[in-house]
Amino acid sequence: MAKVKSKWVCTECGYETAGYLGKCPECGAWGSLVEETQFEVKQTLPQSEFINTQKPELLKDIHIGKEVRVSTNISEFDRILGGGLVQGSLVLIAGDPGIGKSTILLQTSGELCNSGKKVLYISAEESANQLKLRAERLNINSDNLYVYPQTLLENIKTQIDEVMPDIVVVDSIQAIYSQNVSSTAGSVSQIRECCNILMHIAKSKNITVLVIGHVTKDGNIAGPKVLEHMVDTVIYFEGDKYKSYRMLRSMKNRFGNTSEVGIFEMHSDGLKEVKNPNELFLNERSQVCVPGSAIIVTNEGTRPLLVEIQALVGTTPYATPRRVTNGVDTSRVLQILAVLEKRVGLNLSKQDVYVNVTGGIDVSEPSADLGIALAVATCARDVVVDPQTVIIGEIGLSGEIHPVSNIEKRLNEAVTSGFKKAIIPYANKIDYDKIEIVPVKRLMDAISACVSKG
Repeated sequence: MAKVKSKWVCTECGYETAGYLGKCPECGAWGSLVEETQFEVKQTLPQSEFINTQKPELLKDIHIGKEVRVSTNISEFDRILGGGLVQGSLVLIAGDPGIGKSTILLQTSGELCNSGKKVLYISAEESANQLKLRAERLNINSDNLYVYPQTLLENIKTQIDEVMPDIVVVDSIQAIYSQNVSSTAGSVSQIRECCNILMHIAKSKNITVLVIGHVTKDGNIAGPKVLEHMVDTVIYFEGDKYKSYRMLRSMKNRFGNTSEVGIFEMHSDGLKEVKNPNELFLNERSQVCVPGSAIIVTNEGTRPLLVEIQALVGTTPYATPRRVTNGVDTSRVLQILAVLEKRVGLNLSKQDVYVNVTGGIDVSEPSADLGIALAVATCARDVVVDPQTVIIGEIGLSGEIHPVSNIEKRLNEAVTSGFKKAIIPYANKIDYDKIEIVPVKRLMDAISACVSKG
């Protein structure tokens, strides 16, 4: 019987120790060490097959073929990938359970097969019959789509060598294990080893590998942090479980822009692309103008989005007023409230303040500052923001309005959505005749300019 051993492994950097430590001595992370049980296993995988024998060559002599990128025929997915899947790349898609990770990759596999590509779908969590039921619901039936229910990495590698697919989908990396690693599937060592082997397969055989990853209750990708460093692209699948739309967000992309967003809507027959996301968010806007509502134009990657910011201000019954936010950073809102009190003279010390971004989207860009401030100020003063006005700008601690990037692209999106007026930073002032532009230098000027005259 093999001798059972135990070790503690850091989930952030992979540091190993014989006993538990509160702080990892390698990366300094607290509470990141988890216990793994291991057995003595003889190493059987020949490492020589992954040795790169290619010789150095001049950069100017390297020629890129026309098929370096492969379109998925799903424009929203292509957007966040930077134009399509790059051959030989390793892509990681992570998200909450039931968000639609397997659905989007099965739909993508069907589209790629229709384009003549050969796809091998490794199902480590579902049987072939279960995957067939999902494919029928999504109307996917292709001669080039191979399904292989398997969890052992060595068997998966053998089938990749036999089938020689153009695309490999692994669902999911936490369920795959290697017999050369003694710990159980999903452990830090297993995830690191399996991902490393898949990376070598992708690079050496020029096969694109799409990997599904689980997330923890904190929203982080399960497994070691090195997993995100090893892959070429990291995509998070986000969405409100109470709403039908989903967002794919690119957090890392070696072949394209980061922070790009692709928006889908969940239907009974799969995910459908949302061509105009601004209609999706603005349709949820109340038709009755009420105090505390403002429309901002935020940038998600290269895409401008019009989003409604709502604020509610009321007298608190408690000794300490509440500050509740949804969709925006709480510390940023607290900073904006401090500026409103000091620079505008708005007394909020005995007021509860609630700030919400409608539609469930998260807004982290500083250009939303001015919209948040005006929503809070108009609600406190019981006045209405002009419903035909969009608000763009970052607020400094002295009440000044800082410029933002891509102002013309934001204004074009506002015009397309039918807005007539835009409050922008004075430093972003441009000659633009499609919409009335109101440049402001200070927060007090913006408050005066945003009030509806009707």
